[in-house]
Amino acid sequence: MPQLNPSPWFAILLFSWVVFLLIIPSKILKFIYPNEPTAQSTEKSKPEPWNWPWY
Repeated sequence: MPQLNPSPWFAILLFSWVVFLLIIPSKILKFIYPNEPTAQSTEKSKPEPWNWPWY
């Protein structure tokens, strides 16, 4: 039965792990986010009172 011969499957396994561990992470880390997050102040702003008529 050809499934029991480990030589082609082991090479496929090693090659796929090389792709997953070396090539894909470098491509993901090169991705640039279009909007950089900005730091917000830690002070709480005073809420503005609502002047809606409640009738």
